[in-house]
Amino acid sequence: MIYPKNTIYVIGTAKISSNDPISAMFDMFFIGIILERDSGKIVDLTCNMVRAVTADFIKSMLIDYNLLEDIDQIVEEIKDRFHGIAQKAVIAAVKDARNKYMMLKK
Repeated sequence: MIYPKNTIYVIGTAKISSNDPISAMFDMFFIGIILERDSGKIVDLTCNMVRAVTADFIKSMLIDYNLLEDIDQIVEEIKDRFHGIAQKAVIAAVKDARNKYMMLKK
């Protein structure tokens, strides 16, 4: 996929627990979010889950949300729909990406 010039890529990271299957492959969890520079709308994302279906599921939950304005709804959506061991790491990584995006906007 080719992204328009008005998009940017922001990465959020979070520590993962040692009992999470991700820890066998990676030292930390990351989520890479592609969003519209001015609006903050999420247009695509990737993350380092063990199974592609898990990453696809997280992606399907977050596409079209606004990383700045919808953070509370994003967190609630993750809590309501994603019940994997990495739930807290996903939330922390999304919040980290949001903080990085806010710093870029200044």
